[in-house]
Amino acid sequence: MNGDPADLRIPWPECGGENRFRAMSDASPLGIFVSDEQGACVYTNAAYHQLSGLTAEQTLGTNWSAAIHPDDRARVLEEWRAALRSDAPFRTEFRFLREDESIVWTRVNSAPLSDSKAPFSRVNTTEDISERKLAELALKAAENALFDERERARVTLNSIGDAVLTSDQEGRVSYMNQVAEAMTGWPCAEAIGRPLEEVFNIIDGITRHVDPNPAEQAIKENRTVGLAPACVLIRRDGVESAIEDSTAPIHDRDGQQAGAVTVFHDVSQSRAMALKMSHLAKHDFLTDLPNRVLLTERIALAIALAQRRRKQVALLFLDLDHFKYINDSLGHSIGDMLLLSAAERLLACVRNTDTVCRQGGDEFVILLAYIDQAQEAAHVAEKLLAEFSRPHLIDGRELYVTLSIGISIYPDDASSGDTAMQNADTAMYHAKTAGRNSYKFFRADMNSQAVRRQSVESNLRRALLNEEFVLFYQPQVDLVSSAIIGAEALIRWRDVDFGLLTPVQFISIAEESGLIVPIGHWVLREACRQTKAWQDAGLPIVPVAVNISAVEFRHKDFLDGVTRVLADTGLEPRYLELELTESILMIDAEASTSVLHALKHMGVQLAIDDFGTGYSSLSYLKRFPIDTLKIDQSFVRDLATDSDDATIVSAVIGMARNLKQRVVAEGVETNEQLVFLQERKCDAGQGYLFSHPLPAEDFALLLCTPPHRPHSPL
Repeated sequence: MNGDPADLRIPWPECGGENRFRAMSDASPLGIFVSDEQGACVYTNAAYHQLSGLTAEQTLGTNWSAAIHPDDRARVLEEWRAALRSDAPFRTEFRFLREDESIVWTRVNSAPLSDSKAPFSRVNTTEDISERKLAELALKAAENALFDERERARVTLNSIGDAVLTSDQEGRVSYMNQVAEAMTGWPCAEAIGRPLEEVFNIIDGITRHVDPNPAEQAIKENRTVGLAPACVLIRRDGVESAIEDSTAPIHDRDGQQAGAVTVFHDVSQSRAMALKMSHLAKHDFLTDLPNRVLLTERIALAIALAQRRRKQVALLFLDLDHFKYINDSLGHSIGDMLLLSAAERLLACVRNTDTVCRQGGDEFVILLAYIDQAQEAAHVAEKLLAEFSRPHLIDGRELYVTLSIGISIYPDDASSGDTAMQNADTAMYHAKTAGRNSYKFFRADMNSQAVRRQSVESNLRRALLNEEFVLFYQPQVDLVSSAIIGAEALIRWRDVDFGLLTPVQFISIAEESGLIVPIGHWVLREACRQTKAWQDAGLPIVPVAVNISAVEFRHKDFLDGVTRVLADTGLEPRYLELELTESILMIDAEASTSVLHALKHMGVQLAIDDFGTGYSSLSYLKRFPIDTLKIDQSFVRDLATDSDDATIVSAVIGMARNLKQRVVAEGVETNEQLVFLQERKCDAGQGYLFSHPLPAEDFALLLCTPPHRPHSPL
């Protein structure tokens, strides 16, 4: 019975051999039971009793399936019935469930008996396979645990954001997670067994040289190796991505090196963001020009190279004249577009080796590296002034801005970059004080003047509170009748420290500090008050002209302020003339036209002061409701000796007559000038030939004096 009886037909022994058969079966280590077609046991041996836990009395006459574990019973019976139907042997495995609740795994082999007349049909052998089954179950559990562990590892590796790639001792790819597949462009199944360099193709992003194999280095040195800082992975289709992380050696259970694992991730966005942040830290957010941080670095480098090459370095400090007025009146969006336009023009005027920096607000700095002489800086400054003589077309508007430029030269003016910057800034303020739209080289005496400027600004605030300002009046004389036909109100400052100061000594500082608005408002109110006082006193009053600065003209409350002053003082508008320069009007000609027409509607007279020195447009001049053109004294001064000035003055007089505008020549000081102007039929003159500016009480006496023709300066 040691063999497999499944394929045997066992003849039932004759009755004479039954005892012998029982003895043999009881000696067998296999359990034996014989059953009829319904499965009832007709014979069982001792081994079967031991396996099933049943006695002979409990088995004989009962269905052998009663001892099968309930969970296995249906399956085994189905297999049993199938074997009966086909009269075939069958083999199965199941569990005996003993009365003591213990379980024995058994294997059953069943075969039909050869004697069909027997009252029983099948003989069955059972074998205890519990130990093998336990071993199988343990192995299965181990396999399941290993599978679970591998599945967890697979899911984990595919779930993390990093790419994971392993290679064996020979440098061939042995595993890739899904992120590694996506980043390299290689499917894992296709990549396995290929050289690591083919799948993991990395280069130095700066030099473009192929980077060394990190796995090879990690295995060789038996340590974790970081990727190069500028490492770039080239995907299979050629797309590049910046990566970073590390490669570590892999060891087997014996501690021997078995390969390497490379963990990496895409840092293209973070690296791009870092580069962007680094760029933003050193560049202006609006114009993208270098800012002060980067400029400081470049100045230091330029000075170091200039020292070695025996060259000079120039710093040009630039300020956009009247930019604040545009920004305040037209809005910051227009101001930003104007700054962008200005930045483009500045860049167009310098070399690629030079640096244009936005210092802040409307201030720019140009670094001219490696110049041989200061005249090169002057040439650039002149080029800049010419470039800014053209209007900027911003949002459908023609806007004019000029430049005030200060120039400092290293090493002539300064021994360091900081000092050179300060000196250029100081020179710029002197250019602005001198009338703007110009450039100045730094001089040593400018520092003391800068200190004085700070003192003046501080004292101006005190002057407003203490009413230290006073108005002087200079007559405008008809060149035919010699009658006084107007007057210009000119501010003076009785400073407690410096005495009587003229506008040239403090007006530019007032404009820069923002004090020009309250000062200008005081001038307007005082001039109107005084003119009305003369009228109330019965004097033959004439229109009084008041200069209006760019800041005042662009102020949002300017028109309302003029209206209130006229109402408060009771002066008729026809006795007030407002003088504005061409530059002020042309900053934004469209807006200027609107304001001028509003003033004209009030009845106020309008004059263009210093005509010929700014940027005029004949088309706009015709559209401006101007009553008077005042020829700047710089043209009148050399009438007798400069043919160009004579031609300009003649042309202005002729043009004004055609436009039906009155012409007043400023700065008339000699009889030769007077004769020239009279011959060209200039309407009026103003200057020392007729009278110096006078205090109000002295001008009142002049109003009462009969007209006379001057023959010499007073």
